[in-house]
Amino acid sequence: MTFAAQAESARPRPLRSLLSALLVFLVLFLATAALKGWRDLERARHREAELRARVESTRESIEALRRRVRALKDDPATLERVARDELGMVEPDDVVIVLPAPPPDRPAPGAPAPGGS
Repeated sequence: MTFAAQAESARPRPLRSLLSALLVFLVLFLATAALKGWRDLERARHREAELRARVESTRESIEALRRRVRALKDDPATLERVARDELGMVEPDDVVIVLPAPPPDRPAPGAPAPGGS
Protein backbone atom coordinates (compact mmCIF):
# COMPACT_ATOMS: atom_id res chain seq x y z
CA MET A 1 0.00 0.00 0.00
CA THR A 2 1.37 3.36 -0.93
CA PHE A 3 1.67 6.36 1.29
CA ALA A 4 -1.14 8.15 -0.55
CA ALA A 5 -3.49 5.18 -0.06
CA GLN A 6 -2.67 5.02 3.64
CA ALA A 7 -3.26 8.76 4.05
CA GLU A 8 -6.60 8.48 2.26
CA SER A 9 -7.81 5.59 4.45
CA ALA A 10 -6.69 7.36 7.66
CA ARG A 11 -8.47 10.58 6.73
CA PRO A 12 -11.86 11.05 8.37
CA ARG A 13 -14.74 10.62 6.04
CA PRO A 14 -17.26 13.39 6.76
CA LEU A 15 -20.01 11.80 4.70
CA ARG A 16 -19.77 8.49 6.56
CA SER A 17 -19.79 10.31 9.93
CA LEU A 18 -22.75 12.40 8.87
CA LEU A 19 -24.68 9.34 7.71
CA SER A 20 -23.88 7.51 10.95
CA ALA A 21 -25.07 10.46 13.04
CA LEU A 22 -28.19 10.74 10.91
CA LEU A 23 -28.89 7.01 11.35
CA VAL A 24 -28.49 7.26 15.14
CA PHE A 25 -30.78 10.30 15.23
CA LEU A 26 -33.37 8.50 13.10
CA VAL A 27 -33.30 5.41 15.34
CA LEU A 28 -33.69 7.54 18.48
CA PHE A 29 -36.53 9.52 16.89
CA LEU A 30 -38.37 6.35 15.88
CA ALA A 31 -37.86 4.82 19.33
CA THR A 32 -39.26 7.96 20.98
CA ALA A 33 -42.26 8.00 18.64
CA ALA A 34 -42.89 4.30 19.26
CA LEU A 35 -42.72 4.81 23.03
CA LYS A 36 -45.22 7.67 22.85
CA GLY A 37 -47.51 5.58 20.67
CA TRP A 38 -47.29 2.68 23.10
CA ARG A 39 -48.15 4.97 26.04
CA ASP A 40 -51.11 6.41 24.13
CA LEU A 41 -52.30 2.91 23.33
CA GLU A 42 -52.06 1.87 26.99
CA ARG A 43 -54.04 4.97 28.05
CA ALA A 44 -56.68 4.20 25.44
CA ARG A 45 -56.95 0.59 26.62
CA HIS A 46 -57.31 1.73 30.23
CA ARG A 47 -59.99 4.26 29.26
CA GLU A 48 -61.80 1.59 27.24
CA ALA A 49 -61.83 -0.74 30.27
CA GLU A 50 -63.24 2.06 32.45
CA LEU A 51 -65.95 2.83 29.91
CA ARG A 52 -66.86 -0.83 29.57
CA ALA A 53 -67.26 -1.05 33.35
CA ARG A 54 -69.46 2.06 33.35
CA VAL A 55 -71.59 0.66 30.53
CA GLU A 56 -72.06 -2.60 32.43
CA SER A 57 -72.98 -0.71 35.60
CA THR A 58 -75.48 1.38 33.65
CA ARG A 59 -77.00 -1.74 32.11
CA GLU A 60 -77.43 -3.25 35.57
CA SER A 61 -79.11 -0.05 36.78
CA ILE A 62 -81.44 -0.06 33.78
CA GLU A 63 -82.39 -3.67 34.45
CA ALA A 64 -83.08 -2.90 38.13
CA LEU A 65 -85.30 0.00 37.10
CA ARG A 66 -87.14 -2.23 34.61
CA ARG A 67 -87.76 -4.78 37.36
CA ARG A 68 -89.11 -2.03 39.60
CA VAL A 69 -91.42 -0.74 36.85
CA ARG A 70 -92.72 -4.29 36.27
CA ALA A 71 -93.29 -4.73 39.99
CA LEU A 72 -95.17 -1.41 40.21
CA LYS A 73 -97.32 -2.36 37.22
CA ASP A 74 -98.03 -5.97 38.15
CA ASP A 75 -97.81 -6.20 41.97
CA PRO A 76 -100.45 -4.26 43.95
CA ALA A 77 -98.62 -4.83 47.26
CA THR A 78 -95.47 -3.19 45.87
CA LEU A 79 -97.50 -0.31 44.51
CA GLU A 80 -99.19 0.22 47.89
CA ARG A 81 -95.88 0.05 49.78
CA VAL A 82 -94.31 2.66 47.48
CA ALA A 83 -97.40 4.89 47.76
CA ARG A 84 -97.25 4.75 51.56
CA ASP A 85 -93.47 4.96 52.05
CA GLU A 86 -92.40 7.35 49.32
CA LEU A 87 -95.52 9.40 48.66
CA GLY A 88 -96.99 9.49 52.18
CA MET A 89 -100.41 8.27 51.02
CA VAL A 90 -102.86 6.60 53.42
CA GLU A 91 -106.02 4.53 53.17
CA PRO A 92 -109.29 6.33 53.97
CA ASP A 93 -109.75 4.41 57.26
CA ASP A 94 -106.12 4.83 58.44
CA VAL A 95 -105.41 6.95 61.50
CA VAL A 96 -102.81 9.62 60.84
CA ILE A 97 -100.96 11.32 63.67
CA VAL A 98 -99.17 14.52 62.74
CA LEU A 99 -96.46 15.53 65.18
CA PRO A 100 -95.42 19.16 65.51
CA ALA A 101 -92.06 20.17 64.13
CA PRO A 102 -89.31 20.32 66.74
CA PRO A 103 -88.52 23.86 67.90
CA PRO A 104 -85.31 25.38 66.58
CA ASP A 105 -82.40 25.23 68.97
CA ARG A 106 -82.12 28.47 70.90
CA PRO A 107 -79.51 29.23 73.51
CA ALA A 108 -80.67 29.63 77.09
CA PRO A 109 -80.94 33.21 78.32
CA GLY A 110 -77.54 34.50 79.39
CA ALA A 111 -75.68 31.62 77.73
CA PRO A 112 -73.09 32.46 75.04
CA ALA A 113 -74.14 31.89 71.45
CA PRO A 114 -72.82 28.66 69.89
CA GLY A 115 -69.55 29.19 68.11
CA GLY A 116 -69.07 32.57 69.77
CA SER A 117 -66.21 33.61 71.97
